[in-house]
Amino acid sequence: MVVRILDLEMAVAGFGGVLKSPFPFRRPLVLCGRRRSTAAAAPAPSPVAIVETLANPDRLVGSGGDQAGPASAPPSSSSPKPNGRSSEGFQGSEWKMLSSKELGIRSSMIPKPTRTVLNELRKKGYEVYLVGGCVRDLVMKKTPKDFDIITSADLREVKKNFSHCDIVGKRFPICHVHVNDYVVEVSSFNTHGRKQNHDLTNFSRSGCDEHDYVRWRNCLGRDFTINGLMFNPYSKLVYDYLGGMEDIKNSKVRTVIPANMSFSEDCARILRAIRIAARLGFRFSKETAYSVKDLASSVLRLDKGRILMEMNYMLAYGSAENSLRLLWKFGLLELLLPIQAAYFVSQGFRRRDKRSNMLLAMFANLDKLLAPNRPCHNSLWVGILAFHQALVRQPRDPLVVAIFTLALHNGGNLSEAVDIAKKITHSHDGSYSELLEPQKWDAEGDLLSDVIDLASSVGSALSSMTDEHLVSQAMAQYPQAPYSDLVFIPLQLYLRVCRLFECVRYGQRERDLVTKKGCKINYFTLAQGGLAEIRHVFARVVFDTVFPLNLENEDRANPA
Repeated sequence: MVVRILDLEMAVAGFGGVLKSPFPFRRPLVLCGRRRSTAAAAPAPSPVAIVETLANPDRLVGSGGDQAGPASAPPSSSSPKPNGRSSEGFQGSEWKMLSSKELGIRSSMIPKPTRTVLNELRKKGYEVYLVGGCVRDLVMKKTPKDFDIITSADLREVKKNFSHCDIVGKRFPICHVHVNDYVVEVSSFNTHGRKQNHDLTNFSRSGCDEHDYVRWRNCLGRDFTINGLMFNPYSKLVYDYLGGMEDIKNSKVRTVIPANMSFSEDCARILRAIRIAARLGFRFSKETAYSVKDLASSVLRLDKGRILMEMNYMLAYGSAENSLRLLWKFGLLELLLPIQAAYFVSQGFRRRDKRSNMLLAMFANLDKLLAPNRPCHNSLWVGILAFHQALVRQPRDPLVVAIFTLALHNGGNLSEAVDIAKKITHSHDGSYSELLEPQKWDAEGDLLSDVIDLASSVGSALSSMTDEHLVSQAMAQYPQAPYSDLVFIPLQLYLRVCRLFECVRYGQRERDLVTKKGCKINYFTLAQGGLAEIRHVFARVVFDTVFPLNLENEDRANPA
């Protein structure tokens, strides 16, 4: 039976307020279809193929009224597991319920601390789901950056059930549940609209219940359709109310509501869109792409701490190169990193350029060492930006760069760095304007003086990135861009990055320094900002960029 529009609006109001224009419900609105038996559906080879859809909406509605009987309870671990269910939902998206088993999602993919929180809440009788980007990544066979839980429990009830739990956030409060050294984020269905008391049991439906509407209403508040998936690990079902699976299939980032409204409502979504597209290799829908570019300047309204957090998500988790390319393409680089944008202009950079851009090459090499579950501390990528800017201002001999990097790695032992650097037999990459042609050094003192000068230049470049006046001067090289003197690097981070280069700048080996042994990266220490680990990875990135091991093979394959 088709649900009357007024009944639906009243029902949805009970779970977070009446939907407002411009999201009208279309007549007739078919909400849910009857479940099909598991035996009727054949197993399919891909996540997309297992989604059962009905091309004809009339097939979802009984001709003789509501024949589905009373609303069923939400699926549980003992409930039958249909392979698919679909109906027409928000703005024409079909409502789908998919088997996580056929999607290839296993319980072992969920970290133990997350399972601990899920199990504890479920034992207390609450509904629990994984939600958002972690479900998207599980579907795509990628490693999630983190796992978010949503529950029917109120946040105060969540806090009562865990000894180490804090409620954080004012606009969108959530719980941080501490399990050993792991923090699990838990949100509640009841956070929004808890004062509404409308009952869903009085309106007609076929094959779905109030739990569907609660889940659906929550999904409408998500940023992008691919983040609007929910996963019940006990019933082993994935719920898709927004067409997220279809957008995953099409490698597309699309906002849940019209993009201009979504980004006007929360301009941080613009940066999240860039981050998600960069990490997954997705493209934007046409409407989303237009609004990202059109509303790019609105990100300057964000708190500087929020900008730093979003930039860290882009540059510290293994997708920095793609992020920088997208920031440039959509007019955000000149707003957030104006000095680097000025460099792109001076290079005549084009989006598809590969080896000619040393900054992108360095971040591409950093990306090879990182992953969403193996990030680096933000001092590393800030240090890379400052180091590169120092080379832009004054290009250096590759030998000077090598000695600087080796001395940084060993804590300031310049003589040892010189001995090792002189034994390098690999050719440097001559395509970068930041590197001079190798020269003959008559006196070692002159060589060391140039190394120390490079360290001082890095410190000066770092200062310019944290000084609004110097940033605005850099923007003078980019007159066609919106004016920006944004500085989002705080003093504490500035001082931390300065510490990275001090040992070379003063030409003295640090006391009590425990140098890095071996080439294996300790990712826990790297994420915490351990000095030796940061220097080790920095050195690897610089060497892989300046002295690439595959350069000779490329030259043989592409003779002049």
